[in-house]
Amino acid sequence: MLGIAVAADLLRLLVLPGFAWAAYRDVRTRRVPSRLWLPLLAVGALALLVEAAGAYPFADYAGRLFLVRAGFSLFFLVPFSVLAYRMAAFGGADMKALVVLAVAFPTTPSYVVPLWILPDVAWLHTVGFPVHPSALGVTAMSALTNAVLFGAGYVALLFASNAVAGRVSPAMFVGRWTPVEELPEVHGQLLRVDGLRPERGLDLDALRMYLRWRGTTLAALRADPDAHRDPASVTATHPPTDGAVHDGPRTDGGEESGFEFGDAAVDGEVGGDVTTDDSGSPDAADPPGDPWAAERFLDDIEGSAYGTTPERLRQGLERVTAEDALWVSPGLPFLVPLFAGLVLSLTYGDVLTVALGALGLA
Repeated sequence: MLGIAVAADLLRLLVLPGFAWAAYRDVRTRRVPSRLWLPLLAVGALALLVEAAGAYPFADYAGRLFLVRAGFSLFFLVPFSVLAYRMAAFGGADMKALVVLAVAFPTTPSYVVPLWILPDVAWLHTVGFPVHPSALGVTAMSALTNAVLFGAGYVALLFASNAVAGRVSPAMFVGRWTPVEELPEVHGQLLRVDGLRPERGLDLDALRMYLRWRGTTLAALRADPDAHRDPASVTATHPPTDGAVHDGPRTDGGEESGFEFGDAAVDGEVGGDVTTDDSGSPDAADPPGDPWAAERFLDDIEGSAYGTTPERLRQGLERVTAEDALWVSPGLPFLVPLFAGLVLSLTYGDVLTVALGALGLA
């Protein structure tokens, strides 16, 4: 049975490189190809089956404990992940990553690390890994709670950096002061601060979709906003892509937009087929009173531009053409703290358990 458990834990290590790559992609593009998750899920399911075979027939304490932990991971964490996605608390990639974790790490794996590869630090010779497993003993849950704590730390750092720079605003807890010319390479949403509570505005992916759709750049809009505000100025349209900073394959980093990618944007020019009628005029009449051709853009694309409405798009365009810097909610690429939380749970344990224990609450 020990050999079977070791085999299952070694299989689980194969999931780590995939999560590392997903975290890198999440930082760089906020997009993770959907094809990544099925192989990782298969590896996790195989490890789970191997461990279950070793625990069968679940007659002793260890076998029953395995069932409890696996049941919690599969029948709580998996539905929780799906529900959080449905409520827009997680993106599609975040949900799939949590499902993979729930299947691959329902228990606490154990690894023997040769001491000769470790630094000559005394405490390393007296402890095993992880040092502080959670009370539940479910590594997937430890990874999630560690990730949430990393996220809280990110918010604290964001607040501190704004405070040091003297940018005192209700948005300083959730936003970054960003020059407008940097927006084409930035992920997140514009923030409007009209009162004590900042409100989310135009999604920057939707802004990139719009610019690519009309074949222009943000610099061109800012140079002559009056000309671009006229809907008649849109004489040809182009594939909008999904708004990613770097075009690539269809992913699950946001809402499914329902269209295929065109060619990548190069130096502000968007490739792909141009849509016009035989006379060279647009194939659809501009709605009356449609500044920036916002309604036409949303009607023309197949799907949603991340929940953008014509009015929100117009407000965002007015702001990016009139102001030099704006508050932007960068959005935390959650796969990064999730990967870090997983690594920490495998090498140190559950930080929340340690913190509660230090406070005498666990």
